Amino acid sequence: MGNEMIDSLESMRHKIEGAAELGSVVRTMKALAASSIAQYERAVHSLDDYYRTVELGLVACLHQTGAGIHPQAGVQGGGRGATGAVVFGSDQGLVGQFNEVLSDFVVHALGDMPGKKIIWAVGERVQGHLSDAALPLTGNFAVPNSIAAITSLVGRILIEINAMHERGEVAQVYLFHNRPKSEAVYEPVMQRLLPLDDTWRSALAKLPWPTANLPEAMNDNEATLQALIREYLFISLFRACAESLASENASRLAAMQRAEKNIDELLDELNQNFHRLRQNGIDEELFDVISGFEALAEPRRVQTIN
Repeated sequence: MGNEMIDSLESMRHKIEGAAELGSVVRTMKALAASSIAQYERAVHSLDDYYRTVELGLVACLHQTGAGIHPQAGVQGGGRGATGAVVFGSDQGLVGQFNEVLSDFVVHALGDMPGKKIIWAVGERVQGHLSDAALPLTGNFAVPNSIAAITSLVGRILIEINAMHERGEVAQVYLFHNRPKSEAVYEPVMQRLLPLDDTWRSALAKLPWPTANLPEAMNDNEATLQALIREYLFISLFRACAESLASENASRLAAMQRAEKNIDELLDELNQNFHRLRQNGIDEELFDVISGFEALAEPRRVQTIN
């Protein structure tokens, strides 16, 4: 077997080993994404019920007061501040068009709103896309790596929003994130977080009460209302983050499934090429042996004839 053939076989063997190692990494990431999806989806389903409970509590309080929210809540509208946006993206790659789709959605949605914009971005990857779109980034946050870590992130975001809202720098705030639809399918959505004004109260008033009995808030209705408002703001951000994480891992799982399929196809092709080269080398060696044998046998046949 010639040196060139040996070099080609060695090169092909290295490619096969490299593809196999990459396939192992992809399968590991696929397993991690699949396990992460489960915990975030369970959190989202649990939050749906809790969110509904908080909304019904607000309906009861607002029904009893009739006048709406007291100005001390610090979340009413009417100001002339900027439009704030909290955008939940990803820190890591290998998520397909997850951040690109969301960024385009944010750009178009905010483009239709007048006035100054203030952006809080969650995720290094989405930050880059928003910066490329010339949107001003006021705050950057890392993506939580677990359900437990979401609470800390939401607390920090709320502190910044409330501080700027109380100073009149922000008049309204929207949440932007990807929401899972089915399996690896997700869609970008927008939710109005602030202000809690007549539009917000009207939407709550349309919610049907689950029983025939009229709702009533016990004890101090004002204190209960303020507590429910704080919980409403917190759970809105928490759910948006959990839905984003579920969508991110679903997108990563789909990307890893595509990568795994491509790697398997590449390995099949490399193995076929390797075996073909190896067989060609064996054929050449057999041909050389046969040629050598015939060359040695030729003088003997000549001597026998003579």
